[in-house]
Amino acid sequence: MSAQPIVDIETLYRPTHDERARQQFVSTLRKHAIVDMRADLKRDWESRVEPALQARGEAPADWRGIERAMEAEPSFRFYSSVRYNVQEMTFLSVQEPVERALDGMIDVAREAAKRNPAGGSLRLTPNFEVPRYVSSLDIHLIPGSFHSEYTQDDVAQGAVVAFGSKVFGGQHPFRKKAGAVAESVGHWLHLKYPDFKPRRILDLGTCSGKNLFPYAEVFPGAELYGIDAGAPLLRFGHAQAEAAGLPVHFSQQNAESLDFPDGHFDLIVSSFFFHEIPLKSTHKILRECHRLLARGGMMVQMELPNEAAVSAYENFFWNWDTGNNAEPFYTTFRSQDPIALSTAAGFAAEQSFAHLIPDWVTFGEERYRRFVKGELPAPAHGSGGWFVFGARKT
Repeated sequence: MSAQPIVDIETLYRPTHDERARQQFVSTLRKHAIVDMRADLKRDWESRVEPALQARGEAPADWRGIERAMEAEPSFRFYSSVRYNVQEMTFLSVQEPVERALDGMIDVAREAAKRNPAGGSLRLTPNFEVPRYVSSLDIHLIPGSFHSEYTQDDVAQGAVVAFGSKVFGGQHPFRKKAGAVAESVGHWLHLKYPDFKPRRILDLGTCSGKNLFPYAEVFPGAELYGIDAGAPLLRFGHAQAEAAGLPVHFSQQNAESLDFPDGHFDLIVSSFFFHEIPLKSTHKILRECHRLLARGGMMVQMELPNEAAVSAYENFFWNWDTGNNAEPFYTTFRSQDPIALSTAAGFAAEQSFAHLIPDWVTFGEERYRRFVKGELPAPAHGSGGWFVFGARKT
């Protein structure tokens, strides 16, 4: 007799009609801010503010000069106000339905951790010391950030991040959608390196595993591991994986010092991870990647494009998050050379890379194959493309 399956924890999340309407409004307003208002802001800079500065001989030399010129302009102040408030509204909009479902979600997560019917595992560390650069901030303006726990075996933050991210990305709350980053990185690796068949894959800062699960489809048979500092995220993700029949191994660890043996992994990935941590931590974690990779293994870190890769105005736009989205390490990370970060960690420069890849879903398989052949360029990061950096261990 087969084991009784785990209930899909996401089905316990049942927003009311009015809550769904609120979430749809927030999602639409956010899209308006980052698409329409962003375009309006750039037009105001290019057609009015920049020409006036040039006429006075005061053209800014870099993105910081653009920021100083724009910070008092009504267009920028209005854009910033809307974007900041809608960021807060995004995660607040899912809290009430999560709280109503919380007891049931905790029961499901406990059952998943007890039985592990898919063959995965959940390893939490009692009295785990959450890094201060996580615990002292409500990163992304998420109330309670990624780590906070308010009751025994809590999964609330895992659910708030998971469902808030769907509002953030404009997804239907019940639509099952794989992580776009993982799909894109996985298929890029498969097409670019057809002989590369990783046995074990590690996702750093995995949250609930959204950008880990898709690797099971791209690389069948690979063992999947995800680490994070937030126990509620890991409990929620483990329950999701067990319900989906995915044997994923989650553990609560600080990525600066992991307990896996040398050469244990063939592929190490992350998504929007390094810009959330101090630079000294970035160096430690990349050295850990080098230690943990087997020879021939690869790390592929999806991140924000570094400053040298984009224009001064784009840097002004991207670095908004540093002071407005509880991400104080954002600008420092973006000022680094990704190739230099990799070589400082022990990777060879000729085996290191930093470039754009297209989004797998929106670009399509045929065009993706043409991109890998060098026939098509990748779209810009945030507009149909993803910026990745990494290296292969020789």
